[in-house]
Amino acid sequence: MNIYELLDYAVEQGASDLHITAGIEPMIRLNGELVNVQDKMLMPDDTERYAKEVLTEIQMDAVNEKGQLDFSFARAGMGRFRVNCYKQRGSYAIAFRVLYNEIPTLERLRIPPVVAELSLRPRGLILVTGPTGSGKSTTLSAMIHLINQKRKCHIVTLEDPIEFLHKHNKSVINQREIGQDTNSFADGLRAALRQDPDVILVGEMRDLETIAIAITAAETGHLVLSTVHTTGAARTMDRIIDVFPSNQQAQVRIQLAGVTEGIISQQLLPTADKKGRVAAFEIMTATNAVRNLIREGKNHQLDSAIQ
Repeated sequence: MNIYELLDYAVEQGASDLHITAGIEPMIRLNGELVNVQDKMLMPDDTERYAKEVLTEIQMDAVNEKGQLDFSFARAGMGRFRVNCYKQRGSYAIAFRVLYNEIPTLERLRIPPVVAELSLRPRGLILVTGPTGSGKSTTLSAMIHLINQKRKCHIVTLEDPIEFLHKHNKSVINQREIGQDTNSFADGLRAALRQDPDVILVGEMRDLETIAIAITAAETGHLVLSTVHTTGAARTMDRIIDVFPSNQQAQVRIQLAGVTEGIISQQLLPTADKKGRVAAFEIMTATNAVRNLIREGKNHQLDSAIQ
């Protein structure tokens, strides 16, 4: 099978990912489990040929220079994919994430109604958290889709790479890809503040600079949506605050107490019939009690407040 046949197969099976690596058969991730696609073991020459089928010469040079590259890949009639090509033990390996064209609604994803209410807040900071592969990007896309249907506003997204393609509806949506349209989340976020946005989606809050600008954007009247790789509201707050130097943490707690609107923590769990996966949610909304706990540095008590 060539790479396009493998990708077609992954889409037909409803897989979330396709893995290409030397020394093993191609594998798809189906309902969270890795499954063999064919019996033939891939050799380094095979994985290099697959890489050259989906990467341009410039992208191949980047992989050889840096050791890895993130990008999106689209093919007519097949769909779009988030791709990471990387070197391992001297050979090429590729991880494809299948990006389905239809943007799911909050209702279809069985996301609690309070998330729709949070999505339509005029300003503040909303974080979606969870481990890798838990559907954070899908939840955020559903939230942006709802805003696009309900509000007349300007939405700027910063994504690495762009996963779901949004069409202008009530809102104007500009989607920017890291590495192609802007150098980094921090650069794109700083520029976004000069682009008259109402809503800003930051694909991931990875570093101090990005987090600081995101908090400032939320303070200055924007709705900021982003993700953090943590589990639970308390750990999320700890992670954000711990990024800052100790002499700034008290001020950051006060800022977060003022701008945080909600934290949506999610995990994907197997359904009872083992034929699919469903998201389980823990949602913290910023009540007065929650804001006081954040301000006073009592994050360990947030779980009780959520209950």
